[in-house]
Amino acid sequence: MTAASFSASNTAAVAAAAAAKTVLITGVSKGLGRALAVELSKRGHTVIGCSRAQEKLNSLQSELSSPDRHLLLKVDVRSDNSVKELARVMMEKKFVPDIIVNNAGTINKNNRIWEVPVEEFDTVIDTNVKGIANVLRHFIPLMLPKSRGIIVNMSSGWGRSGAALVAPYCASKWAVEGLSRAVAKEMPDGFAVVALSPGVINTEMLQSCFGNSASGYQTPDTWSLKAATMILNLTAADNGASLTV
Repeated sequence: MTAASFSASNTAAVAAAAAAKTVLITGVSKGLGRALAVELSKRGHTVIGCSRAQEKLNSLQSELSSPDRHLLLKVDVRSDNSVKELARVMMEKKFVPDIIVNNAGTINKNNRIWEVPVEEFDTVIDTNVKGIANVLRHFIPLMLPKSRGIIVNMSSGWGRSGAALVAPYCASKWAVEGLSRAVAKEMPDGFAVVALSPGVINTEMLQSCFGNSASGYQTPDTWSLKAATMILNLTAADNGASLTV
């Protein structure tokens, strides 16, 4: 290969990496999902976002750069039928994601495991674990014909360690880590499934655990600058990895 041909192929690779992507993000109504959606739209990418909060979706639509390019829909990831309908609508509109960010999540109120109401425990598992499974079930088949794609499952430092009073949340994020590694082994070449810990960010979830001290950590908007770059630069070589922003 000549220097000129190498330079041309390298330039093409860089251009491909920078090409506009279609990114599906769950849980875009607030926190990390909202900040990431705004940042990706600023960089020229198409955002497909979902949340259970229609009013917050309406507000976000106006914040996105070139708002008509994006699609925000009311979806409950805990419901397989709701996610199935999202997939149907996206196929109808010919939106097939290049990247999926399974961001929707919740945490239990600080409590010892024997004091956590069963309904609260179920909500954490249904959102953080089953929600991701529902998205994978309906969207991996849509992505397979493209022979490439990136799936980011939001994990946590507490998915790699443990903490008192948030046992349901820790259990759910350990499950995300295991699910991600297992699904990574099921994917064909060209794909990557990664578990991504965002780090410690001042979100409503952190505030529920840390109280006022959460204000000492970086904001979602600041986090999104680094997170967007990291997610956009993931490749098939990252398949099965557990990463941290």
